[in-house]
Amino acid sequence: MGGSATVSAQPDRVAGETVPARPSPAGAPQRSADQIRRDVEARRGELAGSVEMLRRRVTELTDWRRQVRDHREELIAGAAIAGFVVGGFLALRRRRRRS
Repeated sequence: MGGSATVSAQPDRVAGETVPARPSPAGAPQRSADQIRRDVEARRGELAGSVEMLRRRVTELTDWRRQVRDHREELIAGAAIAGFVVGGFLALRRRRRRS
């Protein structure tokens, strides 16, 4: 697990206090606390947007009335097939009873 750590020449500032510089992976760019905060806020905004989009999609997919509207033909075909299967099964049972 090699790799040397470098230390920033500039200390970070957090809430107005100076914090000693921390080692960072070799070649990694140094970021200030303000840059990190901006990145966190940007990610938080992206996450909020993604969660809202997901919430809308789940609502859309679980709305049975919309699903019936969007898939009317498939439902009619499925009901017709189910009717033929049940009708055929009942006809076979009657035939067996008569025999």
